[in-house]
Amino acid sequence: METNNQQVRYIIGVGEALWDVLPEGKKLGGAPANFAYHIGQFGERSIAISALGEDKLAEETIKQLDAKELRYIMPHVPYPTGTVQVTLDNEGVPTYDIRENVAWDNIPLTDEMLAVAQNARAICWGSLAQRNVVSRNTIYQLIKATPSDCLRIFDINLRQTFYTKEIIQESLKLCNVLKINDEELVAIGRMYGYPGLDIQDKCWLILGKYDLDMLVLTCGINGSYVFTPGTMSFRETPKVDVADTVGAGDSFTAAFCTAVLKGEPVAEAHRLAVEVSAFVCTQNGAMPPLPAHLCIR
Repeated sequence: METNNQQVRYIIGVGEALWDVLPEGKKLGGAPANFAYHIGQFGERSIAISALGEDKLAEETIKQLDAKELRYIMPHVPYPTGTVQVTLDNEGVPTYDIRENVAWDNIPLTDEMLAVAQNARAICWGSLAQRNVVSRNTIYQLIKATPSDCLRIFDINLRQTFYTKEIIQESLKLCNVLKINDEELVAIGRMYGYPGLDIQDKCWLILGKYDLDMLVLTCGINGSYVFTPGTMSFRETPKVDVADTVGAGDSFTAAFCTAVLKGEPVAEAHRLAVEVSAFVCTQNGAMPPLPAHLCIR
């Protein structure tokens, strides 16, 4: 479901479009589609930007996106559509084997993408889709095209060895909201030479150094934090029966983003994000339909 309406203000997820090959079979995934899908469940106009191959998996992707009523701009390029082998541990926590040199590594910049970016209310991206210079440059151009009031969310999403200090630094400069988990915070602390600080001090330091409006830190079963200049929100993680955690972080980001854009206080946006991601953990795959009571309108 592509769009040519350039005046509508969309919430954009940009980056990897791929299939998660899970123990029970393959499911459409990738952070941009996951994020955009959940944004749409909250009644907002969202769009996923990536690239697809010229193969059967690309055709399946389009069918799935259309079935889920997801808007997208995903040009076809002469590389295979992305796949990821996902294995789950006893707690349902995934590890990923991410195929390289695929379509989403080679996202071309198009006029349609730029037109959408110029009217964006929010844009969300991660580090993974920046592993190749083609997609990295496209992502940077789209972020730089967004208006001054755009929520620019860097959902850092470190995977394997597909990131560098320079890539992280550039995105930290471009974002006004950083979302990071506790393991990623440790890695960033080592990378930037402040491993001795506790997690809260690291977050305050990053918030100030990069002049961020918000920093969201998720710590798995140990709760989550939202830091803003001068304030901090903490919420415990609900105890649920976990099916898998695939896509839970993307649903958290989508819920938080939507609530902030609707003018909710940070603490309320945080509460909703925690409840939504906890529900997604109880379901298989990254894009389960949310129950009505979680879908703020």
